[in-house]
Amino acid sequence: MKTMGIYGAKTHFSEIIDKVFDGETIIISRYGSPVARIVPELTDRAALTKPIDEWFEFRNKAGYTL
Repeated sequence: MKTMGIYGAKTHFSEIIDKVFDGETIIISRYGSPVARIVPELTDRAALTKPIDEWFEFRNKAGYTL
């Protein structure tokens, strides 16, 4: 994942879109804090559920429970 500030994202927006089209995720930040994420569009179910599965795995390793 690559992080860019708002000014850089505005200036290089077409390059960002090209990278996302190639499968990369871009984080947009403001004053160093992430505010947006541009991700490729996912079409298969396994790819759609991967971030959720990763979150549950992280939560379980960290010892959090509901």
